[in-house]
Amino acid sequence: MSDWKQKRFWKEVSAVEVDGGFAVLLDGRGVKTPAKVSLTLPSLEMASAIAAEWDAQVEGVKPETMPYTRSANAAIDKVSNQQAEVADMLADYGDSDLLCYRADSPQELVMRQAEHWDPALDWAKETLGACLETRQGLRHARQDPAALAVLRDAVHDLNNFQLAAFHDLVSMSGSLVLGFAAARNWRTADDIWQISRLDETWQEEQWGVDEEAQETAELKRTAFLHAKSFYDIC
Repeated sequence: MSDWKQKRFWKEVSAVEVDGGFAVLLDGRGVKTPAKVSLTLPSLEMASAIAAEWDAQVEGVKPETMPYTRSANAAIDKVSNQQAEVADMLADYGDSDLLCYRADSPQELVMRQAEHWDPALDWAKETLGACLETRQGLRHARQDPAALAVLRDAVHDLNNFQLAAFHDLVSMSGSLVLGFAAARNWRTADDIWQISRLDETWQEEQWGVDEEAQETAELKRTAFLHAKSFYDIC
């Protein structure tokens, strides 16, 4: 959608039920994806959110103001054509999960990581049935294959629309566990985002805030919260 310069030509926008799901109509005509596939959606709530984005366009279509439309396009045009590959790529985060790699100093950071990251790993063990082990430093150490298999199966259970959202939840947080924690409402999405940025927050406390980095982080936070919202209406 990024290169589309289409001007608004429609007067009415509606969200309706169709065969196989729900659709968004512009003056009675169904919206299509950039790949010219019918935008068939899994829920009325999603169709209504996308319809609201189209209705909010004034003169020219501005894709940057249409996050739900972009996410749905990604689910249909990209994820659906490589669902297994996307699921495998996300599942691989489990073997190098952010929460498992801990600092060995200073002690205050060590304690802060344990305080905020251990409960998430405990949740994963109790809720997902996957026990991941922590280690100090950044050197990779493989996790228990049985735990990884449990997580992989859970990722593969997601549908195309869930995977499109889950991709951002995992890749932006750097953690498969936090991706699941957000999707399954362990804590609020904003709380989970802050947990994922624990190391960055620590650095800011020590060396000060970089304004450019802070702006980038806020953009990522907004995208993370959108991904959670999109996941919820799948």
